[in-house]
Amino acid sequence: MIYITGANGWLGLNLIDSIISGRTEQWGLKKKQINALILPGTDKKKILNISKEVKIYEGDITDVGSIEKFLSSAKNSIIFHLAGIIHPIKVTDFFRVNEQGTKNLMDCAIRSSIKKMIIMSSNSPCGCNKDHRSLFDEKSTYNPYMNYGKSKMKMEIIANNYFSKGLLDLTIIRSPWFYGPFQPKRQKIFFDMIKNGKGPIVGDGSNLRSMAYTENIVQGLALASNNKIASGKTYWIADNRPYTMTEIINTIEDLLIKKFNIKCNCGRLKLPFFVSEIAEKIDFTLQKFGLYHQKIHVLSEMNKNIACSIDLAKAELGYRPDYSLKEGMLKSLKEVYH
Repeated sequence: MIYITGANGWLGLNLIDSIISGRTEQWGLKKKQINALILPGTDKKKILNISKEVKIYEGDITDVGSIEKFLSSAKNSIIFHLAGIIHPIKVTDFFRVNEQGTKNLMDCAIRSSIKKMIIMSSNSPCGCNKDHRSLFDEKSTYNPYMNYGKSKMKMEIIANNYFSKGLLDLTIIRSPWFYGPFQPKRQKIFFDMIKNGKGPIVGDGSNLRSMAYTENIVQGLALASNNKIASGKTYWIADNRPYTMTEIINTIEDLLIKKFNIKCNCGRLKLPFFVSEIAEKIDFTLQKFGLYHQKIHVLSEMNKNIACSIDLAKAELGYRPDYSLKEGMLKSLKEVYH
């Protein structure tokens, strides 16, 4: 059986859809019974629209009792741990969910004798690149960006410690900014900004960002789940190459005009480089007092280089991202502007 936490989230829905459709079989992950964990009171409809055969459990990874119930029959199964929190109200939620919640899940997984756990991490434990040429790889040292990065770093350290002690077979997947179907409402806000001539460029727009189309991430998750060489390893999973912020915005604008016949203003919301620097200082101060503001945090990253190399995943897992920015964004935009 397959167990998925955060199953009704953006990535969880893509993983379920790919498994149910049989697309993951090309990467060695066969279609099996899916058991999905979602937060109590959150939407089940999107999962059920994909397949009514998915068994849905309501629970919280911060509650050991609900995890034990979820994993009560999980012996020799695979767990994809996709649950986490990115934009909380309080800073403490980062550590309560991302760090302690993952530890709770791993402890229960050990007691349930699961076969393998794939843990979804982020670029944030490594922070930002020094320059355009220095891409992150699996040898990059920890330099977490703010408290989200710290919570994911602590999660990774605990997971690697469990593996080194022989307690749990696992693989960590790091993905940067991702895009694709089942996207949240904030994606449409970003697309509409570009359509209305307010695509945000901080500085000259040459800063590099790795991105990952959701089906590319699913490929990485599937390959890691059934490849022995992946045990105890961490892999960066992203599109084939990083993009500049200017290229990202230009690609979206071009697709809106040429593929959807949408009139675009073709302007840019150009902000000086120091605006992100100021936002970073405000973000740091707010988080120091336990507060989090999503828009300020996002603005603080807009001038940064956050880019990675996927060479190890290619060499060891046979990872081959099928979608480029243009191909993936076309599918993303189609969901919004059908």
